[in-house]
Amino acid sequence: YQDPVTLRYALTLRFAQIGAMVSDRFSIRDTAHPFLVELSNRCGESCCLAVEEDMEVIYLDVVDGPDGMLKITQRIGKRAPMHSTGVGKLLLTQYTPRQLQTLIDSKGLVRLTQRTKATPEELEVELAAIRARGYAFDDEECELGARCVAAPIRDYADKIVAAISISGPISRMTPQQAEAFAPLLLQTAQRIERLLAH
Repeated sequence: YQDPVTLRYALTLRFAQIGAMVSDRFSIRDTAHPFLVELSNRCGESCCLAVEEDMEVIYLDVVDGPDGMLKITQRIGKRAPMHSTGVGKLLLTQYTPRQLQTLIDSKGLVRLTQRTKATPEELEVELAAIRARGYAFDDEECELGARCVAAPIRDYADKIVAAISISGPISRMTPQQAEAFAPLLLQTAQRIERLLAH
């Protein structure tokens, strides 16, 4: 703002808010990283931490699996559509109908593969299933040949603020294997939540 007397400019509290948001993200990343490393070692697959920014998924941290197969598609700072990723669909479960329509109007539901949920009706059915289950899958919806399972990280108000995922090639990450990883993933997310709460 500009001081009407001195005509000098000064930063508003909005910058403090932005700084706090950045600080929170580094806190989540720093807290989650050792858990992602442990998870990757136990599962033998790539593990990611992602948040929402401007109605897109942005990856804050990525721990590559042993073969580094998904290194090209998953990297820190990469953005992805929310409707085609496990982590993104988790974040969408808390959207209101109006917010979801805003997303559809502004970003569209681009069909990245033949398996992408690319209509509002398909997406609504998928989000209802995720709410009931408590975790999400990306079944070759973002990239052919890759499958993932994702779990939410919630804050003190029970709001999903981030998500973690285990991703692998479909040759190893069968639907059964993805389902089998879900309990470990949820347990890891809860451990991260407890640390963030303190």
